[in-house]
Amino acid sequence: MLLNLILLGVSVLIAVLGYLWRRSADAKLRAADPPRKKDKRHMSLAAIVVVIGGYLFLTQLIILIFGQRESESLEFSLWPERVDFLGFSLSITVIYTWILMAALIIAAVMLRLFVVRKFEDNPKGIQNVLEIIVETVQNYTDSQAHGAGEFLCSYVLTVSALLTASALIELFRMRAPATDITMTFALAFMTFIVINAYGIKRKGLGGRIKTLASPTPVVFVFRVIAELAIPVSMACRLFGNMLGGMIVMDLLYSALGYGAVGIPSVVGLFFNVFHPIIQTFIFVTLTLTFTNEAIE
Repeated sequence: MLLNLILLGVSVLIAVLGYLWRRSADAKLRAADPPRKKDKRHMSLAAIVVVIGGYLFLTQLIILIFGQRESESLEFSLWPERVDFLGFSLSITVIYTWILMAALIIAAVMLRLFVVRKFEDNPKGIQNVLEIIVETVQNYTDSQAHGAGEFLCSYVLTVSALLTASALIELFRMRAPATDITMTFALAFMTFIVINAYGIKRKGLGGRIKTLASPTPVVFVFRVIAELAIPVSMACRLFGNMLGGMIVMDLLYSALGYGAVGIPSVVGLFFNVFHPIIQTFIFVTLTLTFTNEAIE
C-alpha cells in the first residue's frame, strides 16, 4: 500500500513536470521567429511525459481502490464456449452471429424504408455515403470478376458487412464469430457454391467439367482436388488470422492487468478494426478471383 501511494505521488509529479515543461516549450515556440524545430520537439516530448504520468496515476489509483490483482493462468480454447438455448447446446459465437444478422437485417430494412425511398437526384448526407459504398464495391467487383452481375456485388457487400460487424463486437470483449472455424467454413462453403454456380451458369455443367479437364483430362482429378481445397483454405486462413488477433488481445489484457488502461484500446484499433478489415478484403478478393476463373 505504501509503495502504491509513493508511485501515485511520483506519477502526479511526472505529469505536473511534463505540463510545466510543455508550457515552457510552448512559450519559447511562440516567442521564436521563425519557430524552431527544437522547441516543437520539446513540446512533443513534454506531451508524452504528461501522458505517461497520467497513465501511471490511473493504474496506481485503480490498484489502490480495488487492491492488487491476483495472478491467474491464461487459457485459450480453440472451440468457443457453449450455452443451452431453448433445449439446444449452441456455441456462443452462433448466438452472436444471429444477433449480428438480426441487427444488419433491421438496419437494411430501416434504410430501405426511411432512406432509400427518399433518394434524390443530387445525393447528400447518408444517401451520398450509401452510394459511395455501393459504387465502390460494384466497381471493385466488376474489375475482379468481369460481367459477374449485380448479385455478386450484393453477396460481397453482405459478407463484408457481416465480417466487419463480427470483428467490431470484440471491442466489447465478446468473442468474434469469425474466430469459430464453423462460421468461417460456412462462409467459405457458401462462397464455393457461388463460384461454381457462376461457372455453371456461364458455361453449363458440361462446360464447367470441361474446364476442369483443360488442357488435358489427365489433370481433371487434380483440378477437382484443387477446387475442393478452395473453401478449406479460405476458411482456415480467415479463422487463423482472426483467432490470432483475439489471442494477442487476450495476452495483452492478461500481461497488463490493471495497467490495461488505454493501451488495449489503441492496440485494439489494429487487431479489432484494421486487421479484420484487411482479412475481409482478402476474403472478398479471393471470392472474386475464383469466380472470375470459373466464368472465364
